[in-house]
Amino acid sequence: MRTLIRSAAALAAAGLALAPGVAAAAPTPSPGAATVTKAGTSFLTATPITPGQPVRVGASTGDHLYWSFRAEAGQVHEVTATVAFGKARTGASTWTVDVFDGLRRRQACTAGAQTPTAAATATSVALGCTLRRVRPWAEPWSGDPLPGTYYLRLSVTDLPEPDLGLPVEVDLLVGAEAEGGGSGDDGELEAPLVPNTRAGQVLTAEPAPEPVAEEEGGLTGWLPKPGSRWVWTSVGGVLAAVAGVAGFALTRRPRRP
Repeated sequence: MRTLIRSAAALAAAGLALAPGVAAAAPTPSPGAATVTKAGTSFLTATPITPGQPVRVGASTGDHLYWSFRAEAGQVHEVTATVAFGKARTGASTWTVDVFDGLRRRQACTAGAQTPTAAATATSVALGCTLRRVRPWAEPWSGDPLPGTYYLRLSVTDLPEPDLGLPVEVDLLVGAEAEGGGSGDDGELEAPLVPNTRAGQVLTAEPAPEPVAEEEGGLTGWLPKPGSRWVWTSVGGVLAAVAGVAGFALTRRPRRP
Protein backbone atom coordinates (compact mmCIF):
# COMPACT_ATOMS: atom_id res chain seq x y z
CA MET A 1 0.00 0.00 0.00
CA ARG A 2 2.80 2.43 0.89
CA THR A 3 4.52 1.62 -2.41
CA LEU A 4 1.36 2.50 -4.37
CA ILE A 5 0.94 5.77 -2.48
CA ARG A 6 4.57 6.74 -3.14
CA SER A 7 4.22 5.89 -6.85
CA ALA A 8 1.06 8.01 -7.17
CA ALA A 9 2.73 10.92 -5.39
CA ALA A 10 5.72 10.67 -7.70
CA LEU A 11 3.52 10.72 -10.79
CA ALA A 12 1.56 13.71 -9.49
CA ALA A 13 4.78 15.59 -8.77
CA ALA A 14 6.02 14.87 -12.30
CA GLY A 15 2.76 16.23 -13.75
CA LEU A 16 1.73 12.95 -15.33
CA ALA A 17 -1.92 11.95 -15.85
CA LEU A 18 -3.24 9.26 -13.57
CA ALA A 19 -6.53 8.84 -15.42
CA PRO A 20 -7.78 9.36 -18.99
CA GLY A 21 -10.19 12.08 -17.83
CA VAL A 22 -7.41 14.56 -16.98
CA ALA A 23 -7.32 17.50 -19.39
CA ALA A 24 -4.50 17.66 -21.92
CA ALA A 25 -1.97 20.46 -22.24
CA ALA A 26 -3.18 23.87 -23.36
CA PRO A 27 -3.00 24.54 -27.12
CA THR A 28 -0.07 26.53 -28.48
CA PRO A 29 -0.13 29.02 -31.39
CA SER A 30 0.97 27.81 -34.80
CA PRO A 31 4.41 29.09 -35.91
CA GLY A 32 4.08 32.14 -38.12
CA ALA A 33 0.32 32.53 -37.58
CA ALA A 34 -0.88 36.13 -37.77
CA THR A 35 -2.62 37.51 -34.69
CA VAL A 36 -6.28 38.44 -35.12
CA THR A 37 -7.11 41.82 -33.60
CA LYS A 38 -10.87 42.06 -34.08
CA ALA A 39 -14.07 40.24 -33.21
CA GLY A 40 -17.64 40.21 -34.47
CA THR A 41 -20.76 41.22 -32.57
CA SER A 42 -23.16 38.51 -33.84
CA PHE A 43 -23.23 35.19 -35.65
CA LEU A 44 -23.40 36.92 -39.03
CA THR A 45 -20.43 39.20 -38.32
CA ALA A 46 -18.26 36.62 -36.53
CA THR A 47 -14.56 37.03 -37.33
CA PRO A 48 -13.15 33.89 -39.01
CA ILE A 49 -10.06 32.32 -37.43
CA THR A 50 -8.16 29.07 -37.89
CA PRO A 51 -7.08 26.60 -35.20
CA GLY A 52 -3.69 27.65 -33.88
CA GLN A 53 -4.19 31.34 -34.79
CA PRO A 54 -3.90 33.60 -31.71
CA VAL A 55 -6.47 36.29 -31.04
CA ARG A 56 -5.87 39.48 -29.06
CA VAL A 57 -8.55 42.14 -29.01
CA GLY A 58 -9.54 45.04 -26.82
CA ALA A 59 -13.19 45.31 -25.79
CA SER A 60 -15.52 46.67 -23.15
CA THR A 61 -17.14 44.76 -20.33
CA GLY A 62 -20.60 43.73 -21.51
CA ASP A 63 -19.69 43.23 -25.19
CA HIS A 64 -20.55 39.94 -26.90
CA LEU A 65 -17.53 38.84 -28.96
CA TYR A 66 -17.93 36.30 -31.77
CA TRP A 67 -15.42 34.25 -33.77
CA SER A 68 -15.88 31.36 -36.21
CA PHE A 69 -13.65 28.46 -37.27
CA ARG A 70 -13.85 25.38 -39.44
CA ALA A 71 -14.06 21.91 -37.88
CA GLU A 72 -13.30 18.67 -39.69
CA ALA A 73 -14.36 15.14 -38.82
CA GLY A 74 -12.15 13.41 -36.27
CA GLN A 75 -10.85 16.61 -34.65
CA VAL A 76 -11.04 17.52 -30.97
CA HIS A 77 -11.01 21.29 -30.35
CA GLU A 78 -9.87 23.04 -27.20
CA VAL A 79 -10.63 26.70 -26.55
CA THR A 80 -8.60 28.78 -24.09
CA ALA A 81 -9.24 32.43 -23.32
CA THR A 82 -7.91 35.00 -20.84
CA VAL A 83 -9.68 38.24 -19.99
CA ALA A 84 -7.41 40.90 -18.44
CA PHE A 85 -8.98 43.80 -16.54
CA GLY A 86 -7.48 47.20 -17.12
CA LYS A 87 -9.12 49.09 -14.25
CA ALA A 88 -10.24 48.35 -10.71
CA ARG A 89 -13.72 46.90 -10.40
CA THR A 90 -16.36 47.22 -7.72
CA GLY A 91 -17.38 43.55 -7.50
CA ALA A 92 -17.04 40.02 -8.82
CA SER A 93 -18.01 39.13 -12.40
CA THR A 94 -18.87 35.84 -14.10
CA TRP A 95 -17.66 35.18 -17.65
CA THR A 96 -18.60 32.46 -20.11
CA VAL A 97 -17.41 31.03 -23.42
CA ASP A 98 -20.05 29.28 -25.55
CA VAL A 99 -19.52 27.17 -28.66
CA PHE A 100 -22.19 26.65 -31.33
CA ASP A 101 -22.17 24.44 -34.44
CA GLY A 102 -23.33 25.37 -37.94
CA LEU A 103 -26.99 24.91 -36.96
CA ARG A 104 -26.54 27.28 -33.99
CA ARG A 105 -26.84 24.40 -31.52
CA ARG A 106 -24.89 24.96 -28.33
CA GLN A 107 -22.19 22.33 -27.87
CA ALA A 108 -21.32 20.98 -24.43
CA CYS A 109 -17.82 21.18 -22.99
CA THR A 110 -16.16 18.04 -21.67
CA ALA A 111 -13.46 19.91 -19.73
CA GLY A 112 -12.33 23.42 -18.88
CA ALA A 113 -13.59 26.37 -16.83
CA GLN A 114 -16.48 27.46 -19.05
CA THR A 115 -18.11 29.93 -16.63
CA PRO A 116 -15.51 31.11 -14.08
CA THR A 117 -16.09 33.93 -11.62
CA ALA A 118 -13.42 36.60 -11.16
CA ALA A 119 -13.14 38.26 -7.76
CA ALA A 120 -13.18 42.03 -7.45
CA THR A 121 -9.44 42.07 -6.74
CA ALA A 122 -8.47 39.74 -9.62
CA THR A 123 -6.53 41.20 -12.53
CA SER A 124 -7.57 38.50 -15.02
CA VAL A 125 -9.75 35.42 -15.45
CA ALA A 126 -9.04 32.26 -17.49
CA LEU A 127 -11.68 30.36 -19.44
CA GLY A 128 -11.53 27.03 -21.26
CA CYS A 129 -13.68 24.56 -23.15
CA THR A 130 -12.79 21.18 -24.65
CA LEU A 131 -15.34 20.02 -27.21
CA ARG A 132 -16.34 16.50 -28.13
CA ARG A 133 -14.78 14.81 -31.12
CA VAL A 134 -16.35 15.92 -34.41
CA ARG A 135 -18.22 13.02 -35.99
CA PRO A 136 -18.47 12.42 -39.76
CA TRP A 137 -22.15 11.44 -39.45
CA ALA A 138 -24.88 11.49 -36.79
CA GLU A 139 -28.64 11.35 -36.41
CA PRO A 140 -30.38 14.77 -36.62
CA TRP A 141 -31.88 14.38 -33.14
CA SER A 142 -28.60 13.41 -31.43
CA GLY A 143 -27.03 16.88 -31.29
CA ASP A 144 -23.55 15.42 -31.84
CA PRO A 145 -20.89 17.76 -33.31
CA LEU A 146 -20.62 17.49 -37.09
CA PRO A 147 -18.17 19.01 -39.63
CA GLY A 148 -18.79 22.61 -40.58
CA THR A 149 -18.46 26.14 -39.25
CA TYR A 150 -18.39 26.57 -35.48
CA TYR A 151 -18.95 29.80 -33.55
CA LEU A 152 -17.35 31.09 -30.34
CA ARG A 153 -19.02 33.63 -28.11
CA LEU A 154 -17.27 35.28 -25.18
CA SER A 155 -19.38 37.38 -22.84
CA VAL A 156 -19.99 38.35 -19.24
CA THR A 157 -23.16 37.02 -17.61
CA ASP A 158 -23.10 38.61 -14.16
CA LEU A 159 -21.39 41.78 -12.92
CA PRO A 160 -22.15 44.94 -10.91
CA GLU A 161 -23.76 47.68 -12.95
CA PRO A 162 -20.97 50.25 -12.25
CA ASP A 163 -18.45 47.88 -13.92
CA LEU A 164 -20.37 47.81 -17.20
CA GLY A 165 -18.28 49.30 -20.01
CA LEU A 166 -14.86 49.01 -18.33
CA PRO A 167 -12.04 48.16 -20.78
CA VAL A 168 -10.74 44.59 -20.99
CA GLU A 169 -8.17 42.79 -23.12
CA VAL A 170 -9.00 39.31 -24.45
CA ASP A 171 -6.49 36.64 -25.50
CA LEU A 172 -8.05 33.61 -27.18
CA LEU A 173 -6.73 30.50 -28.92
CA VAL A 174 -8.40 27.47 -30.51
CA GLY A 175 -6.45 24.24 -30.76
CA ALA A 176 -7.36 21.23 -32.91
CA GLU A 177 -6.04 17.70 -32.56
CA ALA A 178 -6.92 14.68 -34.66
CA GLU A 179 -8.05 11.82 -32.45
CA GLY A 180 -6.84 8.43 -33.61
CA GLY A 181 -8.76 5.19 -33.65
CA GLY A 182 -11.91 4.13 -35.43
CA SER A 183 -15.17 5.79 -34.59
CA GLY A 184 -17.52 3.05 -35.77
CA ASP A 185 -19.66 5.53 -37.72
CA ASP A 186 -21.49 4.15 -40.73
CA GLY A 187 -21.96 7.00 -43.14
CA GLU A 188 -20.61 10.37 -44.13
CA LEU A 189 -22.04 13.87 -43.96
CA GLU A 190 -23.11 14.95 -47.43
CA ALA A 191 -22.32 18.66 -46.93
CA PRO A 192 -20.80 20.70 -44.07
CA LEU A 193 -23.19 22.45 -41.70
CA VAL A 194 -22.90 26.05 -42.86
CA PRO A 195 -25.81 28.47 -42.36
CA ASN A 196 -27.27 30.25 -45.35
CA THR A 197 -26.09 33.85 -44.95
CA ARG A 198 -26.98 35.08 -48.46
CA ALA A 199 -29.76 37.61 -48.17
CA GLY A 200 -32.62 37.85 -50.63
CA GLN A 201 -33.20 40.52 -53.26
CA VAL A 202 -34.02 43.99 -51.95
CA LEU A 203 -36.96 45.68 -53.71
CA THR A 204 -36.32 49.37 -54.35
CA ALA A 205 -39.78 50.07 -55.80
CA GLU A 206 -43.24 48.75 -55.16
CA PRO A 207 -43.96 45.91 -57.63
CA ALA A 208 -46.78 46.56 -60.09
CA PRO A 209 -49.83 44.33 -59.57
CA GLU A 210 -50.57 41.75 -62.21
CA PRO A 211 -53.49 42.61 -64.53
CA VAL A 212 -56.73 40.85 -63.69
CA ALA A 213 -58.40 39.08 -66.58
CA GLU A 214 -61.80 40.51 -67.39
CA GLU A 215 -64.78 38.23 -67.19
CA GLU A 216 -66.18 37.18 -70.53
CA GLY A 217 -69.57 38.69 -71.26
CA GLY A 218 -72.23 38.12 -73.87
CA LEU A 219 -74.47 35.16 -74.50
CA THR A 220 -71.67 32.60 -74.28
CA GLY A 221 -70.12 33.92 -71.08
CA TRP A 222 -72.16 31.59 -68.87
CA LEU A 223 -71.29 28.45 -70.84
CA PRO A 224 -68.70 26.13 -69.27
CA LYS A 225 -65.32 25.73 -70.91
CA PRO A 226 -64.81 22.75 -73.24
CA GLY A 227 -63.29 19.82 -71.40
CA SER A 228 -64.44 20.93 -67.94
CA ARG A 229 -66.06 18.54 -65.49
CA TRP A 230 -69.46 20.17 -66.02
CA VAL A 231 -69.43 19.22 -69.73
CA TRP A 232 -68.47 15.62 -68.98
CA THR A 233 -71.13 15.43 -66.25
CA SER A 234 -73.83 16.72 -68.60
CA VAL A 235 -72.82 14.33 -71.39
CA GLY A 236 -72.81 11.43 -68.95
CA GLY A 237 -76.29 12.35 -67.69
CA VAL A 238 -77.72 12.49 -71.23
CA LEU A 239 -76.19 9.14 -72.14
CA ALA A 240 -77.56 7.59 -68.94
CA ALA A 241 -81.06 8.90 -69.72
CA VAL A 242 -80.96 7.56 -73.29
CA ALA A 243 -79.74 4.19 -72.06
CA GLY A 244 -82.55 4.08 -69.50
CA VAL A 245 -85.27 4.84 -72.09
CA ALA A 246 -83.86 2.29 -74.53
CA GLY A 247 -83.68 -0.39 -71.86
CA PHE A 248 -87.24 0.30 -70.77
CA ALA A 249 -88.48 0.05 -74.39
CA LEU A 250 -86.72 -3.26 -74.92
CA THR A 251 -87.96 -4.84 -71.71
CA ARG A 252 -91.57 -3.49 -71.75
CA ARG A 253 -94.25 -6.15 -72.38
CA PRO A 254 -96.58 -5.44 -75.30
CA ARG A 255 -100.15 -4.64 -74.39
CA ARG A 256 -102.92 -7.05 -75.39
CA PRO A 257 -105.93 -5.68 -77.39
